[in-house]
Amino acid sequence: MTLANRITLTRIFLSFVVFFLILEKTFVFELLAMIILIIAMLSDYIDGKIAKSTNTVTRFGAIADPFADKILVLSCFIAFASIKDLNIPLWAIFLIMLRELTVSTLRVLAALQNFVLKAEAAGKFKTLIQFISIYIILIILTLKYYSPQPLWIKKLLPYLKILPYWLSVTAAVVTVISGIIYLINHNKMLKESWSEKKSK
Repeated sequence: MTLANRITLTRIFLSFVVFFLILEKTFVFELLAMIILIIAMLSDYIDGKIAKSTNTVTRFGAIADPFADKILVLSCFIAFASIKDLNIPLWAIFLIMLRELTVSTLRVLAALQNFVLKAEAAGKFKTLIQFISIYIILIILTLKYYSPQPLWIKKLLPYLKILPYWLSVTAAVVTVISGIIYLINHNKMLKESWSEKKSK
């Protein structure tokens, strides 16, 4: 297994670590979740760079890398949804999950027919918006669980309370739009891979 692929698998493992840290709902664990999230996000950049610079780009990596991003994003949003104070709408999480699972399934099915559906600009922008939303929500949680809270945090939190809702909604809308763009752009290749599967 290549170094880049090992880093990708490590990111998947870190996704579950972040998930359980968020659920602990304490200042220290939320802070740790923020730090590990940064490491996981950086690993997304690093594994791609290593794969290209060492000429070790693999079909597994092309599928697993965006799949690892999806696991990280879904782990965070599902954890957030379980915290009632954040008021994150379940329909937004459902839309994000539906889009990510649909695209991932299509990628795997295409790969089985030797078609590689690579990530594109809309998908990368979507991932950026998702990570920004997740990180801001984590910052809000970290401030919420900081104890004893200084006066400035107490005054700030009521204004921040509405942010998780709108951040998750924004992430969901961008995610769905990027999914539609992805399906339109890869429509021809998906049809070809499906036709090849039926002919076998």
